[in-house]
Amino acid sequence: MEGVIKTLTEKGFGFITVEGEEKDLFFHGNELKGVSYEDLKVGDKVTFEKADSPKGPNAVNVSLASGDNAGDAEEVEETEEV
Repeated sequence: MEGVIKTLTEKGFGFITVEGEEKDLFFHGNELKGVSYEDLKVGDKVTFEKADSPKGPNAVNVSLASGDNAGDAEEVEETEEV
């Protein structure tokens, strides 16, 4: 699934808005793949899987969508090598 980071907290968790979904999905920093919690910003596009928990659905295996910040960093590295 895809969504957008809506909220980030100082406690290491946040919420993702998903188009067509009524409620935002909770995610914990431990569920991030290929990106650190400190590198996320509100508005970043992410991909994830939806899982059920005792408190309701949440996002797991969260990573930046291709073409977002991760891609920008790669472009900068390539430019520096030239």
